[in-house]
Amino acid sequence: MAPGISGLEAWREQLRRGGLELAILLALSPTSRYGLEIIRHLEKTSDLVLLEGTVYPILARLTRDGLLKAEWNAEESSHPRKYYRLTDRGRRRLDDMASEWHAFARTIERLIAAADGGGS
Repeated sequence: MAPGISGLEAWREQLRRGGLELAILLALSPTSRYGLEIIRHLEKTSDLVLLEGTVYPILARLTRDGLLKAEWNAEESSHPRKYYRLTDRGRRRLDDMASEWHAFARTIERLIAAADGGGS
């Protein structure tokens, strides 16, 4: 554990990092977006605070893996921007990941309820 980081803070960071790929895919679900637009969307619609140095490597990996398609667009702003969109494979991965997330969250909720004496 890094100096100055409590066990809870380290766990929270690990949980956040584990969900970033899903969060990025969700941000691209309704429409294509460029990198900074993805970051702003996630910050606006959640309490995630993201750095470009965190998001862009994930976008590059998802593109390499065929889950995203990246295209440069110079028409919508004064300088070209790389827009990302889900591929069919990416949409299937998003659906699978969302299902897994819900199932895992339900499992944890049952465990919390059982620990609190509200479940068996």
